[in-house]
Amino acid sequence: MTDKKKIVDSELIRELADLLNETGLSEIEIEHEDTRIRVARTLQAAPMAMPVAAPVAVAGPTAIPVAAADHPGAVPSPMVGTAYLAAEPGGKPYVDIGDTVREGQTLLIVEAMKTMNQIPSPRAGKVTQIMVEDGQPVEYGEPLMIIE
Repeated sequence: MTDKKKIVDSELIRELADLLNETGLSEIEIEHEDTRIRVARTLQAAPMAMPVAAPVAVAGPTAIPVAAADHPGAVPSPMVGTAYLAAEPGGKPYVDIGDTVREGQTLLIVEAMKTMNQIPSPRAGKVTQIMVEDGQPVEYGEPLMIIE
């Protein structure tokens, strides 16, 4: 019985390490006959600088009052998604400020996971504020409109 111990080719390992650096790969593995060599490196993500948005003043009927979520007429978003005020881009909005709506009437659409979800009015009343813009992302519970 003979000992089949192989000597590791350090030059080959250096060449593989250089190949990792040249290609941007995180690991490389080669196998020849009964020898397998794997060279890997861990990549550290560079810290990303987050851009800081300048404050934007919003005026008009889309301005969100501080206590909008606590308003008794607030219509909260039932899901996370993208709000659309009309059935199609550039189309007539489902409702406008000042419109009188009935319970169950479609107020807007929230797209979630490629599904268009019609958001019905939870009560009859007058739309006094629309708190989202067409195509705006919305969070669960975020006030969409005020109906008084």
